[in-house]
Amino acid sequence: MSRRTGLPATWLWTPALLGVPRVAAHDLRLVGPAVNAVLVFAPLVIWVAVALWRRVPNPFVTLLAVGVCHGVLLAATHQLLWTQALADVPPPVFGEAVLRIAAALSSLVTGTAVGAAAGVVAWLVARLVPAFRTRRREEGS
Repeated sequence: MSRRTGLPATWLWTPALLGVPRVAAHDLRLVGPAVNAVLVFAPLVIWVAVALWRRVPNPFVTLLAVGVCHGVLLAATHQLLWTQALADVPPPVFGEAVLRIAAALSSLVTGTAVGAAAGVVAWLVARLVPAFRTRRREEGS
């Protein structure tokens, strides 16, 4: 278990994976606005719930790390679905590589920002609701 995040690495990547179906559904235009909204917000609610349930030392740091993982998965998914997602778009004048790099960087920033926002929410809830605060270790244990 990581001392900074309070969760093992697999617990950081698992919640981050919950965002992948929305990315695929959006890129492939498989769902309407209502389902898309559920696919956007349900994973974030689960992220916050996991951080609170596990009583991590700092929910902001934990969910920021989940957000970075989500950004990596977001970037990878967009790159894998690039051709299908942009089938109707004419090729860019300045090269596809530039757009792909910009999309990857944008995905990393977006994932990190979403993790930070979820982390702020979890941190506030943990501060306001005593039941979700991290328990201090007993002396001598």
